[in-house]
Amino acid sequence: MTERPLTVLAVADSDSYLKWGAATLGRMPQSWTTDLVVVETPAVPSARQVAAALAGTVFETRGVDIRGADEIARRVAAERPDIVLLSVRGPVVRVLVRAILGDREARRATDASGARAGRPGGRGATTPWRPVLVSGLPGISIPATRKALYYRAQVDALILHSAREIDEFRALAATMGVGQRFALSTLPFLADTPRPTGTARERGSRDRAATDIVFAAQAKVPREKSDREHVLRELATLADADPSRRVVLKLRGLAGEPQTHAERYPYDTLLAELPEARGKLVIDTGPMSASLDTAAALVTVSSTAAIEAVHRDIPVLVLDDFGVSNGLINTVFEGSGLLGPLSSLATTGARLADARWLDDNYFHAPDTVDCIAVLETLVVEREAGTLAVRPQFRGTLGGTLRRVWDRKRALGRYDRSAAGFVALAVGMPARYVVLAVRAARRSMRSTSEDRRMTRP
Repeated sequence: MTERPLTVLAVADSDSYLKWGAATLGRMPQSWTTDLVVVETPAVPSARQVAAALAGTVFETRGVDIRGADEIARRVAAERPDIVLLSVRGPVVRVLVRAILGDREARRATDASGARAGRPGGRGATTPWRPVLVSGLPGISIPATRKALYYRAQVDALILHSAREIDEFRALAATMGVGQRFALSTLPFLADTPRPTGTARERGSRDRAATDIVFAAQAKVPREKSDREHVLRELATLADADPSRRVVLKLRGLAGEPQTHAERYPYDTLLAELPEARGKLVIDTGPMSASLDTAAALVTVSSTAAIEAVHRDIPVLVLDDFGVSNGLINTVFEGSGLLGPLSSLATTGARLADARWLDDNYFHAPDTVDCIAVLETLVVEREAGTLAVRPQFRGTLGGTLRRVWDRKRALGRYDRSAAGFVALAVGMPARYVVLAVRAARRSMRSTSEDRRMTRP
């Protein structure tokens, strides 16, 4: 292990990644020097979202700068931090890795399949300096997805937050042939207090003065407009049943504000369109921690806020009105005792998590956390010249044009290069052709399977 304090620069883009990056830095040893910057992308958070994301962290009063990808790469080269934490969405990870390593070095690792890149050469050979590159996912990461690994294949370690996540991502990486290293941390949004203890009944007997019913909304789920309207109507019914109790619609962003995931039907817009619900719910866009301070119950489809509420012994209802599936990101709650329909909130109320579910799902023992040890080991390997630059996982067809295309898609209007506009003009039509060919192949396979099944 390294004996000196380390320096860490975190780079964030969207609101949820900014919150995770700031909180993750706050979990690092106090002797380490940490800083945070936001990279310009189409998901760059508004001033209000920045304030909410940084609330309760050391950056709440310090603030953060917003800079272009190339400027950040130049800063890394000038300041030489030991570790760069890429707290950004997958496509942006890949672009920043290339910018920080230098496109030639990143490409050399891919061309060599990682076998020789980053290792000392013969006598007199030198290894180019680079920081340790780590990334992570800002919330619930079950199910493990190929894209999460695909885009982060070149980072030195991926930070995850439960034993179950580690197991699922390790198995997926083996299937994909990605030699990734994983580090176990604790969700940084959880306060430094002991995990919930005792049975659900014992924990439920503890007095709580808070009275709010808080619905933690998400941009991705549920997807359908009718499902979102169903949520709003049921919440309005709860508000009608007890006017003395606030029913809070906790949003990450208002209509038009950028978020990590695009939101097709913003709840605040739908609420204004529903006369039976309008005026009955309180819209809150502040920090989640403040909403939980006044929450008697937390309701969600699959938000990480459910884990924060469990940690505080706040009863939780994870909705199964729309099913339980990977697409709804709620399979992780199977066996937790928290799943149920929204209509049950008025009768049986929210629930407390089953103690047997906690260990594998975000409430592991502190002595199993190895994130800091993994980071220190990577720094030692880097300083010894034995930390290989990992190869990119696929996505290399097209050479330079592909890399320019990746950058333009990730950075959007903040990529002002002429090459980016050329790649967009060439790449968009080509992408539509590729998607059409893939759709046709899926259709042909489906038709062929149907014919086989209908044969006598």
